[in-house]
Amino acid sequence: MSLDKIQLPDFLIPALFKDTLVLTDELKVVKATPKTSSPPPPPSEKAPVTSPVKLFLGDNKRNITILLKDTEAVYLREEWLQFLTNILAACKLNIGDVAIINQAKNALSYELLQTATAPQFIIGFDVTAKEMVLSTGIPPYQVQELNGCTFLLCPPLSVMFGSTEAVKQEKTKLWTSLKKMFNL
Repeated sequence: MSLDKIQLPDFLIPALFKDTLVLTDELKVVKATPKTSSPPPPPSEKAPVTSPVKLFLGDNKRNITILLKDTEAVYLREEWLQFLTNILAACKLNIGDVAIINQAKNALSYELLQTATAPQFIIGFDVTAKEMVLSTGIPPYQVQELNGCTFLLCPPLSVMFGSTEAVKQEKTKLWTSLKKMFNL
């Protein structure tokens, strides 16, 4: 897969570049800083060139964490993102409401997830309760509450693609569980 042909959705561009601005004539990075009473650094000082990588994709406005495993992308493949965007829209949510974490790049336990995203809901694709170091197992597609957080663990996102009867059954199970999880 060539990176030259990737087209990002319009809503994703501002989210990727909200904290950093790169000026090409001097190749320096100017970071957005919270408004404080301290003066900005003198113009003679050059800001370090950095490439901050966020832990998750999305703004996590509703404390919904989506875990998945994708070894081919930083966050997730474009077709997976499109699928999740459609599912979120059906749940009356959007990418700004969630935090999407690629466990293949950042394997986090539930304890670390609590610190990073303060989740009220966790939807895991190809992620087990054991991998999150939970004290109990959670069967696939079973909505379960544990430690004040509602969990839904599912098979990998890759099984949601295609037009076979098995794929339709997986999508139906997912949708049924999401309706229960979000009281739709």
